[in-house]
Amino acid sequence: MSEPVRVVAAGDHFILPSLVTAAIAHELDCDVRELTLGWPLEPFGPVAEVTEASDAEDELIDALAGAQVLVTQMGPVTERVLGACPDLRLVVVCRGGPVNVNLDAAKRHDVRVCFAPGRNAAATAEFTVGLMLAALRRIPQAHNLLAGQGSWEGATYYTYEHSGLELEDLPVGLVGYGAVGSRVARALCAFGAQVMVHDPYVRGEIHGLRLSSLDELLRRSRVITLHARLTAETRGLIGARELGLLPRGAVVVNAARGGLLDQDALCDALESGRLSAAALDTYATEPLPADSRLHALAERVVLTPHLGGASQAVAEKAARIAAEEVGRWVRGEPLAHCLT
Repeated sequence: MSEPVRVVAAGDHFILPSLVTAAIAHELDCDVRELTLGWPLEPFGPVAEVTEASDAEDELIDALAGAQVLVTQMGPVTERVLGACPDLRLVVVCRGGPVNVNLDAAKRHDVRVCFAPGRNAAATAEFTVGLMLAALRRIPQAHNLLAGQGSWEGATYYTYEHSGLELEDLPVGLVGYGAVGSRVARALCAFGAQVMVHDPYVRGEIHGLRLSSLDELLRRSRVITLHARLTAETRGLIGARELGLLPRGAVVVNAARGGLLDQDALCDALESGRLSAAALDTYATEPLPADSRLHALAERVVLTPHLGGASQAVAEKAARIAAEEVGRWVRGEPLAHCLT
């Protein structure tokens, strides 16, 4: 492509515009003549499936005047935005899925839409193991008692009755074995856990024992951790019946998608004592509502606000993946992660 290309780096407080523009300049050896630098898109609320109304639409339309390429993580690429930006030809979303883009409208407007798969797999896997350890050993609860209240009462966890479980020799079941689940499995094997995996879509070698039945996995696991994609098939995958199959005192970890787990059924199992603990980074509704039953279960749950993919390396990887897609488009090469 010989003509100058205008790229808008609509970053935010995580995927910084400077990261994106630096990655593009490096990828193209400064072939991009005009970059919109330092244009941060202010957060406009939780990112969900794109809607046709957002406070950021006008801001994005103004920034895209005359631009052929948009790189963003959160920008609402709606029907209105696409219709108002006739020069736009490529949108690269720095996420594992372009949930902020109206894909049907993009196809109608002949706009290519790319995404950044795998950018947070390592970060989420590490975070999952951290959640698991925190729940098994009650680390946050002990910290809050000592650091928050100045109380040594957390020392009661140093009794047989109240002490936690260790990963070595512990039967841990993984529901899903994709980019994140496979990394979690390798980490748990290093701890010496008895890793079991259920994923009907995975072939080839795995780290751990492959189980064809989800029910069998649940019956044999002292801990389960969820790593499946959220689809119509997997929504509510772990409900009251499935939780009832777990051994009494089991632990549930979910840093994948909140919709995989029936949250009310989980609270019921925690309140009844059937489950000893849970560690969650994702929820059915985000942000977690103030009246959620989970808040009253603080002694048994570890709750974090969807931070599994939040590492500096993730932001840098996402910017690099996006820049590589922009480079392919500029050079007329096939796009690697294109959905339209």
